[in-house]
Amino acid sequence: MKKFITIIFIVSLIFNCSEKNSHGVDAVIESGDLTRMKTKRTEVLASFDSISNVLERLETAITEKDTTKRYNLVTTYKVKDTTFNSYISIQGSVETAENILIYPEYQGVLSQVYVKQGQKVSKGQILARIDDGGLSSQLAQLEAQYQLAKTTYERQHRLWEQKIGSEIQYLQVKTNMESAQSSVQQLKSQLGKTTITAPFSGVIDDIITEQGQVVAPGMQAIMRFVNLGDMYVRASIPENYLRSVTKGSGVKLTFPALGKTVEGKVRTVGSYINPSNRTFEIEVDVPSKDGNIKPNLIANLEINNYTKEDALVVPTDCIQENAKGEKYVFVLKDFDGKNAEAIQTEIETGKSQNGMMEVTGGLSKDVEIVKDGALTLKNGETVTIKNTNQ
Repeated sequence: MKKFITIIFIVSLIFNCSEKNSHGVDAVIESGDLTRMKTKRTEVLASFDSISNVLERLETAITEKDTTKRYNLVTTYKVKDTTFNSYISIQGSVETAENILIYPEYQGVLSQVYVKQGQKVSKGQILARIDDGGLSSQLAQLEAQYQLAKTTYERQHRLWEQKIGSEIQYLQVKTNMESAQSSVQQLKSQLGKTTITAPFSGVIDDIITEQGQVVAPGMQAIMRFVNLGDMYVRASIPENYLRSVTKGSGVKLTFPALGKTVEGKVRTVGSYINPSNRTFEIEVDVPSKDGNIKPNLIANLEINNYTKEDALVVPTDCIQENAKGEKYVFVLKDFDGKNAEAIQTEIETGKSQNGMMEVTGGLSKDVEIVKDGALTLKNGETVTIKNTNQ
């Protein structure tokens, strides 16, 4: 209140002086006397200097007597030691090593398809058959010929052991049997190609060729077969992370299309740097118990590339930087419960993550530093603590 009255008094004084000087100046100007006008100018300037001196003295006195002086308000942060983790954010896609197109190995009509799209099948289960075009009948004839040749050989072998018959007869019979046996095996192999079986356990993703169509090797695939049990995410990592991303590194996998996040680990790290984009490949195991994760699904990866126990970390908005690129914070000293002195302290920093910065030098545990309000502070300035952020 006193300060307000003082200001009104000063304003009134300045106004009265200005009014008085204004009338005097008008009279001098009307006289047209150059000497009087210069003299009047000197008087006016002197009166303003006097007022300036009075204002300065009053301001000093007010500052000394005013017990309600306010300092800059700041919030604080107590430096703590904690486990600090740094992550690389990258995008990848889901793949599976068991995702194949099944092609025919024999030419003929696709006579039977035993499965449907989306059906789960086991390894070795029959999926389809191709008409063998009479191979079964040929095989039956060859097997009969083989049995005759085998019987003839067994009899001749017994005679040969008794030193009956010539050696050439024995060798001819043996050769006939082995030839018939080979022919049977070859035809069985050919006939086996008419039966299509599951190479591993999985799911029929798509039936491409319908029953009744003619198929042949190298032409259209019959079906797509996928195993969703052994899936992984493949991603390309910049080469500057080659030392920090290793086998076993923890990974958080997020699938935006599913709104789902799972934990995994790096299972393989590529040994080749792609010269076109300077990256290397990694693979991360993907658990898919519910079957919702599909091949080619987009995944966002957060790879843990750095961990330090008992690290000192502070919010990044506590840290300032000068023209030389040196980083510093304001450490609070002589705290009296309300006010404290802000001391500019240079620090060394490490990695940052999610708005927090690792401090590797210049600070110790449990010191209080300025958080909000540090931008306009000067070294050694007294500040008022608004609240303390722990």
